[in-house]
Amino acid sequence: MVTLLWVSLFLIFYTFFGYGILLFILVKIRIAIKGKRNIPDNGGNWPTLTLVISAYNEESIIVEKIKNTLELKYPADKLKLIFVSDGSSDKTPELIAKYPAIHLMHEPERRGKINAIHRAMHVVDSEVVVFTDANTFLNKDALLNIARHFSDPTVGTVAGEKRVQIDELADAAASEGFYWKYESKLKTWDSELYSVVGAAGELFSVRTKFFEYIEGDTILDDFMISMLIAEKGFRTIYEPDAYAVETGSENVKEELKRKIRIAAGGIQSIVRLKKVLNPFNNFVLTFQYISHRVLRWTITPFLMILAFVLNGIIALKGDVFYVCLFVLQVLFYASAILGWLLEKRQVRVKALFIPYYFCMMNYAVIMGIRRYMQRKQSVAWEKAKRK
Repeated sequence: MVTLLWVSLFLIFYTFFGYGILLFILVKIRIAIKGKRNIPDNGGNWPTLTLVISAYNEESIIVEKIKNTLELKYPADKLKLIFVSDGSSDKTPELIAKYPAIHLMHEPERRGKINAIHRAMHVVDSEVVVFTDANTFLNKDALLNIARHFSDPTVGTVAGEKRVQIDELADAAASEGFYWKYESKLKTWDSELYSVVGAAGELFSVRTKFFEYIEGDTILDDFMISMLIAEKGFRTIYEPDAYAVETGSENVKEELKRKIRIAAGGIQSIVRLKKVLNPFNNFVLTFQYISHRVLRWTITPFLMILAFVLNGIIALKGDVFYVCLFVLQVLFYASAILGWLLEKRQVRVKALFIPYYFCMMNYAVIMGIRRYMQRKQSVAWEKAKRK
């Protein structure tokens, strides 16, 4: 039991902190040996580019999104704009149709984001395609900062940065924002070492000729599209100077709904990306994929439960060290429970909210696995309410 406890604790630590530490060290070693990866100079030879925006019932924000899109910097003769409305039943299609510079693709039947993307890809003829969501806003140089990477023939995907607009210091948005800042740092190091493992749908791009049509029931379409390209041996670059800003989830309940869906999609992706799990195909990519994604989406939440139970049983024998270790675990989970109780009363204490949010994320993984096993996750999902 002692051995199993320490293996569990090690894997838990490695999943959330150890991989980041090891990745930082490996990146430093790589830079010392080969030098820092440089952004290639395309000499002003910009690729043709299509920006695809998916939308579903976004009438409250779509005009603002269109204005943001029209302000993006890119050679006009090499840029096409496509807005895909997936079953919108409000005024979203009507509002988009007022702008002649935009190609509107609307279908009254809602079939999910990936089917909307597939519809758009049937008409895309540019060298690069960039995907983003209707409820996010891009910085003006986002397209330029993304496109410059495609002058490197080893690059198949460029992932932008997701930024969460934070209005309060200790709410769901703040915790989500902190999580994405940490993720951004990991992605920066992943990209420097070899490749990012998966792109976020808020902003990512692919070399069009590498795009693969995927199953219509795919939950994490952005992750699958980018990983299938990585599977072919082409790198995914992280570009933090191309970013999409969105508001945080309205509350933790809405954030939990989103995390459960992601977890269900994570398990689905692991099942379908068997080739990436084979280290003989690409050892570094497999190492990054397992360390950064697979552990989080599979065994780590269960190891947290196992470590708590094993620690409790061992502590009953009276060993002072294991008693103290168990007390620390009890205090951590008690803080999470207290944070949950205070959150229900809309009282937020950051020191308690962080352990609560951490436990909520791992609970979401367990529920996501359960939902995937029960085949209850629809590809056309109810969007989480945002601020």
